[in-house]
Amino acid sequence: MGTAWLRRNLPSLVLFAALLAAWQLAVSVFRVREYILPGPLSVLRATVDVGIPWWSHIWITSLEIVGAFLLAGVVGVLLGTAIAWSPTIASALVPFLVFVNTLPKVAVAPLFLLWLGYGILPNMLIGALIGFFPVVINTAVGLTQVDAELLDLGRVFGAPKWKVFVTIRIPNAFPYILSALKITATAAVVGAIVGEFVASQSGLGSVIVVTQTNLNTPVAFAALVWISVIGLVLYGAVGLAARWLAPWAETSSAP
Repeated sequence: MGTAWLRRNLPSLVLFAALLAAWQLAVSVFRVREYILPGPLSVLRATVDVGIPWWSHIWITSLEIVGAFLLAGVVGVLLGTAIAWSPTIASALVPFLVFVNTLPKVAVAPLFLLWLGYGILPNMLIGALIGFFPVVINTAVGLTQVDAELLDLGRVFGAPKWKVFVTIRIPNAFPYILSALKITATAAVVGAIVGEFVASQSGLGSVIVVTQTNLNTPVAFAALVWISVIGLVLYGAVGLAARWLAPWAETSSAP
């Protein structure tokens, strides 16, 4: 299994290593000042600097991201199911959801902080607000775009609407939902960091804001590295959960 994973990801790993080497070579040859663009080695040293409470910041940001992801996933699936269940609900909800999705999230973030104060909760909500819409749309599409022959089969056997939903529509929607959750995993990262940028005294986003004021660019890059690690772990966890819970859906969902 490890060999298969390495073979599948080897091109990406080689490209990533080449980019890092080119980056380090460029800053060394052109003597770029560290506060403008630090080299990968400087960023690595900052990433493991014991003088910075990285684990505290990582823990807070991770809670915000995971909370935003779970909230967006649950709310998105419920709303998508409601839209697919009733045309009346769809006609009422869809315009409102489109309106909410078009709101500039950076502008909404200060309002969340005004209403809820500082802390983890507003950042979770901002992340969920950014990530829930793909789940709604994909869930609704997966529940409605069903092979007509399967629906006819359910009618022939006299299955009630709820049973058709459980046995036919929901399994059909799994690939769509899994694809949307992968998008939401990355969107939740963006949303949580946006919330920390606006106003936060802890978390990796706040580290970036603070380091901008004193031009400590290596630490800012190190915070970006940790944010990427959290996002990759969450994305990978969604993929593993998909293979375990619904392997038939994972094979047909987007990578």
